[in-house]
Order: sequence, then C-alpha cells, then structure tokens
Amino acid sequence: MATSLGNSNGGSRLSYRNRRRPMSEINVTPMVDVMLVLLVIFMVTAPLLTVGVTVDLPKTKASVVPGQDEPLAVSVNAEGKVFLQDTELELSGLVPRLKAITGNNPDVRIFVRGDKNVNYGRVMQVMGVVNAAGFRKVALITQRAAPSPRKKKGTR
Repeated sequence: MATSLGNSNGGSRLSYRNRRRPMSEINVTPMVDVMLVLLVIFMVTAPLLTVGVTVDLPKTKASVVPGQDEPLAVSVNAEGKVFLQDTELELSGLVPRLKAITGNNPDVRIFVRGDKNVNYGRVMQVMGVVNAAGFRKVALITQRAAPSPRKKKGTR
C-alpha cells in the first residue's frame, strides 16, 4: 500500500514554481520590420511624386522660398500648354480644378513653372488667372543659377 508524505494536493507547489511568468520585455522586431517596409515604400514613391511636366526653367540667383507644406505646381511648357501637376488642361478649367483640390483655401501655396522659351505674357496670364481666383500665395519657380567663379583679390 502506498502513502503520500507531501501535501494532499499532489505536488501543486512544484507546478506553481514551474509556471511561466509573464514576459516583461517588448518584442520590437515586428515594429522594425514594418518600419523598414514603410521606408522602402516611401523611398520608391517619393521620386514619383514630383511634377512630371518637362519644363526648362530659367536660371536665377534668387533665394529659396521657405515653407513646410507641399505646394501645387502649375506648369506652362514651351508650347504654352498649361498643366496642373501632371494633368494638361485649358486655362479656363484651371481655377475650378484648383478650388476643388484646395477646398477653396486661399492660403495654399501655388508655384507657377514656366519654360524659359515660352512667351512671358503667357506665364503672366496663368499667374494672373490664379491670383484673380483669390489665391494669395502664388510664386514663380526658377532654377538656381550655377555659382559664378570668384575673382582673386587684386585682379580685374
């Protein structure tokens, strides 16, 4: 006949000590994986978000316009065609499209890009239409000129 010398629970003390305790460490591996995937996605898509209309911008020594938000770009190519971002449209359809995109917000920055070979009057016509629609922050975009070589002191 067998008898038990321990407690009557059949060794429940031992099983209590062997139980797993909750882990207090945070596993960051899934978060790092997600962040790396997002980084790759943004690295691939960021170059695609630039305006795709080919415009040969005039060169100037003007300073860079400060700003944090992403501006809308209205482009006028060498043939005088008007583009909003990548979409070609008539000048008469520009203002309704701008108002729809901006939610009729007059403080949205709008950049007008004009090809250096296009008639200056055409660029000013586009800029005037945008300004007359109530948009207050309209700017011309140029390409930064190459720095001129500095002369040494004492030479002319």
